[in-house]
Amino acid sequence: MSTEHAQPVPNSVHKVSDEVEVGSDLDFQRRWWRFERVWILFLIMVVLDALGFFGRGWPAKAHRWSRDGTMRVKYERIERYRRPSVLTVEFGPNAIHDGKVRLWVSETLVTPLSNQRIVPHPASSVIGQAGILYTFPATTNPASVEFAMEPSSVGVYPLSLRIPGGGTNDENHRHALEI
Repeated sequence: MSTEHAQPVPNSVHKVSDEVEVGSDLDFQRRWWRFERVWILFLIMVVLDALGFFGRGWPAKAHRWSRDGTMRVKYERIERYRRPSVLTVEFGPNAIHDGKVRLWVSETLVTPLSNQRIVPHPASSVIGQAGILYTFPATTNPASVEFAMEPSSVGVYPLSLRIPGGGTNDENHRHALEI
């Protein structure tokens, strides 16, 4: 190999104050900053999901008492589309008459929330007045009923529960369904 043809590679990088000059691409930098903000949102969503804010976690579970204390309802604030969930109604001693409990539920429980099963099975049920009136045997104290649901549509639905003749027992719940 001959050394006479070897020439050093010319330095095409400009130097400022004896340091390498680095160019900048402001359009690329703006896109990169936007991309970084999106990842922060994804991280926040993952953390909220891990904590249970999108269903099945402790923030999704709720309960409400009727004004006169005859009924307590346990439910999930966020229902999932076509995923089973349980709404539990516990009755206080004032709700039990002659060993039976009567509970009126709005038709929202049947159609959009798709009630699949009731435990215990009601002794009777009467359809009317934009809902269903169930009669359950009250063999234990506190008596309770579980409605197994599987929401069939997406949306926000008001649900009313009432114990006939028990005073003002309207419980309004909004079930939000997430796809």
